[in-house]
Formats: sequence, structure tokens, C-alpha cells
Amino acid sequence: MTTIYSLPKDLKEVSGIVYSTNDSLVWTLEDSGNANILYALNSGGMIAKTVTVKNIKNIDWEDLTKDKEGNLYIGDFGNNENERQDLCIYKMDKKSLESDNNSPAYKISFSYPEQKKFPPKKKELLYDVESFFELNGNFYLFTKNRSKGFDGTVFIYRVPNRAGTHKAELIGEFKTCDDYDNCAITSAAISPDETKVVLLSHSKIWVFENFSSDDFLSGIKTEIELQHNSQKEAICFKDNATLLIADERVKKTGGKLYEISINKLKLKSKP
Repeated sequence: MTTIYSLPKDLKEVSGIVYSTNDSLVWTLEDSGNANILYALNSGGMIAKTVTVKNIKNIDWEDLTKDKEGNLYIGDFGNNENERQDLCIYKMDKKSLESDNNSPAYKISFSYPEQKKFPPKKKELLYDVESFFELNGNFYLFTKNRSKGFDGTVFIYRVPNRAGTHKAELIGEFKTCDDYDNCAITSAAISPDETKVVLLSHSKIWVFENFSSDDFLSGIKTEIELQHNSQKEAICFKDNATLLIADERVKKTGGKLYEISINKLKLKSKP
């Protein structure tokens, strides 16, 4: 990976990033305990713009994504203890990002039908999410397994991109590995041409290709070691061939934005 720049010192807990092709800005946010603000970073890593999201609270913003029109979506679905019953996604209209503060266009609330207790037993902490993207009018969420006896199980849920309250639909399940530090999923993204999906952990990337419709498990899944371990929490596509990755600042490490080529990743691939 190539380091593009250090993130602003004020942004210690970046949890999601989106690249804006029109103005080459990287939009980002921070997770729980931080302000309800979206930040736009320029090519030098400086904060070029901030948008305060009015009338809502940052309970645990864990990822950021966009749709084809350039509208942004805030994933307020961090659920470390698996006890939240107010999981939601906020839509920020593209035009609203031109103001210094604005309210969401609408709110998408959802729940997991498979979760019966809040919280469930420690061996069934399967309902935290830090990763999602939007595709053709739906959101796709990839769970972060926090169960005692971690086995790498990831659930894939589908939620409609529509205001209101919805039951998330479980559409897939797969395993990463049984090492939590290296195989818990922290962010997800889909390429602009919709042919590649990537999932991120602190030290690895999983690439899904040649899938049919939204059955992401129907194609080829490739696990790739990054040879770089840090608290990576955010990933997005810059273009169809390039990824951007951000990590949190922990003591004297991290707090950077990185760039890497998909083709270079594939050379290191482990089928």
C-alpha cells in the first residue's frame, strides 16, 4: 500500500470513507463518541469542508457509502454489545452537502429478524455491523462477529433504500477465519462498475467477483494479506482499479489514507 497522506489530527477515529469523483474529495466520518459531522478532505489531506448533520445524534456511525447519484448514506448501526434496537441509516442528499449544516433527507430504520434477545448470549453476538454499500435501491450489510469463540461467521443482510422501518433480510453467510484480530470485517465497498465487492479487516481484504446479481457468494472470493496490520476501519473505491483505505490513529501508528491497486492485490492473492 502507498500512503497518500496523514489524516487531520482532529480525526482520530475515522470509520468510513467515500471518494467523490467530481471534486476529488474524500468524505469521511467518525464513530461513537464523536460529533455528528461529515468531513471532506482535499488531495493534501486537509479538511476542505464540514457538514453538521442536524437533528440527529452520532450514536455509533460505523460506515459511509454513496449511490450512483452521489447521495451519501451514514450507517448508524454500530452495535458492539448487540443490544441496540434503534439501528438506522441516514440519507444525505447530494445538494445538502453544499451547506455547512443540513438535516438528512430521510431515515431508514431496520432490525434483524434472527435476533431474539438484546443482548443475546455471548456466543451469539452476531449482530454488530461496520460495513455496507448501496446497490440498485438496496443496502448490503456485512456483520462483524463479536461472539465468544469467534469462528469468522459473517452474515450478509439486505435492507431497502426506502424511508421507514424494515426487517433486514438475511441473504448469505460465509466464514473468514477464526482469528478475530485479522478476520473481523470493518468496512465494505462496491466498485463503480458494480463488478467487484471488497471487505476489509485490520490486515486483509476479501474480493468478490464474477457474482450474479446480488448473490455475492456465487462468484470468486479471494482473500488477500495486506502485509500491513493496523486498525483499518474504512475502505472505498477511487475508481474500478484503485482502492482507498483509512486507519484509526492508535498511539503513534495509523491515522493515514492509503491507496492500492486491485491488480497488485491480485498478484498477492490466496484463492
